[in-house]
Amino acid sequence: MAMFLMFSFGAKAEKYDFERLFNAIAQVESKGEANAVNKKGDCVGILQITKILVKECNDIMKKKGDARRFTLKDRYSVEKSKEMFKVYQDYYNKEHNLEKGIRIWNGGYNGMKNPRTKAYYNKVIKEYRQ
Repeated sequence: MAMFLMFSFGAKAEKYDFERLFNAIAQVESKGEANAVNKKGDCVGILQITKILVKECNDIMKKKGDARRFTLKDRYSVEKSKEMFKVYQDYYNKEHNLEKGIRIWNGGYNGMKNPRTKAYYNKVIKEYRQ
């Protein structure tokens, strides 16, 4: 007897809960420590934000006519980190897709195309599901 597999194409992707996703990423990135600094010193704060991401968030806000600007020091602020996370997600992940949200945080706006972001996704989704 032949076995047939059914695939559901076009199924709706899971949308994320913002607070849960933020907290899951914070646990993976820094164990929730706002003053965390990686070994190279180029990623800091609760979400391990880079200088490049700060610039990118400022560029996004400028395109939208938003006068707010983030500073490098803002990476150490949980609230400012949360704002940058939201700016980045709202711009590159308008649909708030859970997997995309995780993978672009790790691999940039093309994170879904980068196979290395899959391992990061697996770590974060484990925290997210707890």
